[in-house]
Amino acid sequence: MIIKMVRRRQFIQRMMGMGALIATSDLPALAEDNPSVFPQRGENERMSISYAIVNIGLEHPFSVLHLSDTHLTAAYATENEKKQQLREQRTITFGGRQEEALRDALAWAKQHVDYIVHTGDLIDWQSEANFDLVRKYFGDSTIGTMGNHEFTPDMWLSDPKEEKTEDFKDLTRSKLQEVYPFDVRFQSQVVHGVNFITLDDVYGYVTAEQVLRFKKEAQKGLPMVLCMHVPFFTDNIWWATMRFWRDKCPMDYQGLPAIDGEYLLQKEDPVTRDFISYLRQEPLLHCILAGHEHITVEDQFSPTCREYVVAGNFLFHGREVLFV
Repeated sequence: MIIKMVRRRQFIQRMMGMGALIATSDLPALAEDNPSVFPQRGENERMSISYAIVNIGLEHPFSVLHLSDTHLTAAYATENEKKQQLREQRTITFGGRQEEALRDALAWAKQHVDYIVHTGDLIDWQSEANFDLVRKYFGDSTIGTMGNHEFTPDMWLSDPKEEKTEDFKDLTRSKLQEVYPFDVRFQSQVVHGVNFITLDDVYGYVTAEQVLRFKKEAQKGLPMVLCMHVPFFTDNIWWATMRFWRDKCPMDYQGLPAIDGEYLLQKEDPVTRDFISYLRQEPLLHCILAGHEHITVEDQFSPTCREYVVAGNFLFHGREVLFV
């Protein structure tokens, strides 16, 4: 999600004429801003932040805090037994501090950056409690990306079982559209002359409709930043992913592990494969922001574009990206 926030020093004058953007300073003050655990942490110890600079040649530089994979695991006591089981089990999985991590990120952003980008898996599964948290923290003025967990009603307990298809997403896409105040398939937002484009690639592929919409955005002639949940894998990002998740890569990088899953799909699905080939030749694309893998890694995607994958917000990770 891109929470549209005007630079703090420009907030007053811009709010007079532009209602679409919200300043970081205008985020709601929360009583829970102070961390409930480790209360003596200093301001600069709240988040584990990495940094990147994207050189576009802008007249007005700005900064973005990139977050992903918060995995909120809330359920009201009135929700069904499946939701209660998931709340108990998945809260243990993610440590139980996901909402605190999100609050810390928002508090940090108000002091340090101009915008926030969240690239999916804000919630771990669909529940009314999780949906209310989306509304609480992001309100009515956001654009952004879905994660694969956004589409899971009850995860492994769901009936029908999750299928990585558009038909499966269509089962709950309209419900998500009511909760998230942006186009959950594809959206664009121009920020200080840079076109931020967000799309749903939660199972690793893109659709022909999304490709057409992206190419139409490219016709605007503006520098572009692509935001999505699943990264477009390079060999180096794949190696790091396998090293983290499966420990199938040697430390000395003698050979790439077998390509499967989403990386294989990106190589074999003709629409996605051709779109990636096109992007590698698109000089207006300067940056890709993604998540999903729960690790922080980056690689050169094309001559003009670097891809940044950020680790999970549930572990208080984030990356500040300065666009200059």
